[in-house]
Amino acid sequence: MKRALLDSLLAARAAKRPVAVATELESGRQALISAEDSEGELPLNDDLLARIRRMIADDQSKVLGDEGIFVQTYSPPLRLFVIGAVHIAQALVPMASLTGYDVTVIDPRQAFATDSRFPEVELVDEWPDDALIEAGLDNRCAVVTLTHDPKLDDPALIEALKSDCFYIGSLGSKKTHASRLERLQDAGVEPALFSRIHGPIGLDIGAKSPAEIAIAVLGEMTAALRGGAAQSKSAA
Repeated sequence: MKRALLDSLLAARAAKRPVAVATELESGRQALISAEDSEGELPLNDDLLARIRRMIADDQSKVLGDEGIFVQTYSPPLRLFVIGAVHIAQALVPMASLTGYDVTVIDPRQAFATDSRFPEVELVDEWPDDALIEAGLDNRCAVVTLTHDPKLDDPALIEALKSDCFYIGSLGSKKTHASRLERLQDAGVEPALFSRIHGPIGLDIGAKSPAEIAIAVLGEMTAALRGGAAQSKSAA
């Protein structure tokens, strides 16, 4: 890879921008493609660019056989921000980590957010909205609120709705969720954004225990990420 292209690739990865490197197998010519532009010595027509950008969106790498081009996608890590160091979080965090997420648990209540309850996980004891602003949400992020405390959940939801994160979920019954939406509207959130919140959270699998609810949540997150069909909602 030529130095200029390598520098651009490293800059994109540092900025957590998803990109792909297309390499023509016969000649070795390469191009760096992002959602906005492309650069390099390998010419690509509009159809190829559209196909490669679809691969970037799907986090997919493969050889395009007809063209003899290998496409290597470089995606930022998936990140999950869990608001509330509660029992469901204790089940969800290790499941999400196994699935490939960088997980952060946010809870200013230090009695809950302890290393003994959440070993080897990043714990943040700031207010959730401040922590999310500092983290810088993007389209590789999911935000899950689990506290049942409007003082913690609502500000986090407001910040999540300002971003393009791919999944926002909030624990609570249908009645609880309806009250939540009323509060968000009173706080100035446009009702058109409410459909982005998965609430009640999780797939409708009859989940009851914290671990079962965590499975339902992770399943719904996966469907949102990969474009699968999801049947909501659980009664969590």
